[in-house]
Parts: sequence; structure tokens; C-alpha cells
Amino acid sequence: MVHFREVLFKKDFFALWSGQIISEFGDRLNQMALIALVYANQPGSVMALAKLLFFVVVPVFIIGPVAGVYVDRWDRKKVMIISDIVRGLLVLLIPIFIFLKLIMPIYIIVFLIFSTTRFFLPSKMALIPDIVAEDKLMVANSLSNTTRMIATMLGLAIAGLIVKWVGCVWGFYLDSLSYFLSAVLIVFITPRKKLPTVKEDIQITKDILEKTLRRDVRRELMEGFGYLVNRDKMRIVTGAIFMLMAGAGAIFCVIIVFVQEKFGSVTEALGFLGVFLGCGLFLGTVVYGKLCQAFSKIRSIFASFVLCGLFIGLFTLYTDRGAGLVTAGLLIMLVGAASAPIFICTNTLIHILVPDKVRGRIFSSTEVVIHLAFLIFMFLTANLAKHFSNALILFSSGITFAIIGIAGGILTRKEKY
Repeated sequence: MVHFREVLFKKDFFALWSGQIISEFGDRLNQMALIALVYANQPGSVMALAKLLFFVVVPVFIIGPVAGVYVDRWDRKKVMIISDIVRGLLVLLIPIFIFLKLIMPIYIIVFLIFSTTRFFLPSKMALIPDIVAEDKLMVANSLSNTTRMIATMLGLAIAGLIVKWVGCVWGFYLDSLSYFLSAVLIVFITPRKKLPTVKEDIQITKDILEKTLRRDVRRELMEGFGYLVNRDKMRIVTGAIFMLMAGAGAIFCVIIVFVQEKFGSVTEALGFLGVFLGCGLFLGTVVYGKLCQAFSKIRSIFASFVLCGLFIGLFTLYTDRGAGLVTAGLLIMLVGAASAPIFICTNTLIHILVPDKVRGRIFSSTEVVIHLAFLIFMFLTANLAKHFSNALILFSSGITFAIIGIAGGILTRKEKY
């Protein structure tokens, strides 16, 4: 069994891992500050939050697929460094427009920041197998998942306090600083040069490499999407990712307003629950990474769906009936623990099933699937929130998660991967 320390304390992975803790942490400060900004203008509006998230998500469709093609051509380490620097500079512009009381330019900057992120994320995910041996990928993805999820939730928690004590502007300043620090850490990564020594990999990538040499971007984009739907196991992975993010989109804006209403707080309660969710993600990541490496990844994904749905339902019921913040926190922690294996298993399956030379565009194509699902269901529930209670929407989403998990487990019961 591979231990966490065997991966974490290798120089290259540690630089990537710690750098992303910092930048992801700062990024959530940005998002929490934006949530407070929206609340100040339109308190209690699910649709107002959905509109903000639109500017975060839409770069996936405009920039994401093309970015993946070029990530496979360019030096991935350099792409990550440049992306961090550009994002840091863009974030520094937001306080200027807050001072000028102009909202639309802030949304445009948000669009540009997350457009740059479209180059960063596939570079990061595609780089992991270049600095980690194949037999350590499960643990590496567990740690990478920890980076993103824990930093996300702790970023929300600390941002809630920052917004309360010193205002949202400092959230943007700290976010900018985090990107610059991340860029410095990435400089110390030294990816190994991979040579195609396995005949199967050469055969799989032959046609794609020929298209790359002809610089046919359109065909390369189609290769990325085609790979997601033309391979049996990749169809399962793609479907699982779509369903996960559809559920996330359905509850994201609704749960923010639900928590604000139930606990009478704009950012503090969100931050507090974010800590519990982050702890749950960390717990789920550690337990699954250490004890469940031999389990079927596909069956683990759908079992996690069932548990996640049940815990979302319990969180909604208890919170709606007046549960305290600690009780709500413990239930949301269980949601995080149940969902962690989904991220680990889907990323690991992609690393195993996809050849190196197309990995960047595959991750970009996956990002399109993720955010398409998120965007569609976010606006769906934002409109439903005009007619139904937030509690009903959240509870229904949890039940749907559980049903999907049961159905998926039955349909894939013969899968051994």
C-alpha cells in the first residue's frame, strides 16, 4: 500500500500541492467577497447569485476546449506560472471598481480571471502523472483533491470573517497575493520527460499526434470530446461527473440563500459550515485514500452518490426545523466525506485510461461537461426558487442523488475497474 508521505514529501508534488492550497484558498476569498457584494445589492436573491456564477462558468465553453488543445502543445509548468501571474494582476483591479461603485466591470474581470483558469486547471491535472509514478496516482489524486476541497472551504470560512471585520476588499487583495505565491512555488517543479515506451500508448495516440502536427485545432477538440463518449469506461466517468456537477449546480445558490435565511447571517454561517464541509472532504479523502485503494473505483463512485444524497436530505430536514449551527455543520461534514471518493475516483480513472499526449484536452473537455451540468441546473433551480421553497429544492436534490447512485450501481455492477 502506498502511504501519503511517499507522495507528499517528494519535492515536485509538494511544490504543486502546497502552491495550490495557497491559490485555491485565495480564490475562495474572492468568491466569498463576491457573494457579499451581491447580497449588498440584492439580498436573498438566488437568481442574483446565479447571474454572478454565470460569469464564472461561461469561460469553460468559450475558452476551455481550445485551452486544452494548446495545453497539450505548450510547456504545462510555464502555462501554470503565467496563469497565476495574470490572475493575480486581474484580481487587483476589482477593488478599484468597488471604489467607483461599478458592478458590471467587476463581472467582466471575473470572466477574465476564470478564462485564465481554463488554461491553469488542465495544465495542473495533466502535469500530475509527469511528477508522480503510476502506482502512486490514487494517493496523489487524494492529496490533490484535498488541496482543492479543503482550501475551498477554509477560504470561504476565513473570507466570511474578513468580510465581517474589514470588508470584502481585503479578500481580493489576499486572493491576488495567493496567486503570486503559487506561481513562485510552481517554479520549483521539475517534470520528468516522458518517453512513449509502451506499444499500446503509441498505437492509441498515433492518429491524434498526426493531427497535432498538422495543427488542426478543430479536429483536436473533437478528439477530446470523442474520447469521453466513445470509450465504455470513459462514458461511465463522464456520466458520473455530469451527474455530480448537475447536483452541485442545483444546490449551490439555493443552499447559500437557505443558510443565510435560517441563520440570519450573510457570510459568517456560510464560513462556519464551510469549515465542516472541508473537514468532511478531508476525512473522506484520507479514509478512502488509505483504506479503499483496492475497491472498485466505479462502484465507489455510485456508493458515494447514495450516501451524499441521504446526508443532503438529512441536512435540509434538520436545518429547516431549527437545528443549531453545530448540528448543521456535522451533517454537512458527512456530505463532504461522502462526496470525496467521487472526485478521487473520476480523476484517477482519467489518468489511467487517457494517454499523456491527449490528457490536457481530455481534462478541458471534462471541464466543459462539469460546468455545462452546473450551469443548466443552477439556473433551473434559481427559477424554481421563485415558486418553491429552498428547503424543498434541497431535499429533492438529495433524494435524486441517492436514486442516481442506486441506479448507477445496478447498471455497472459487472464493472471490475
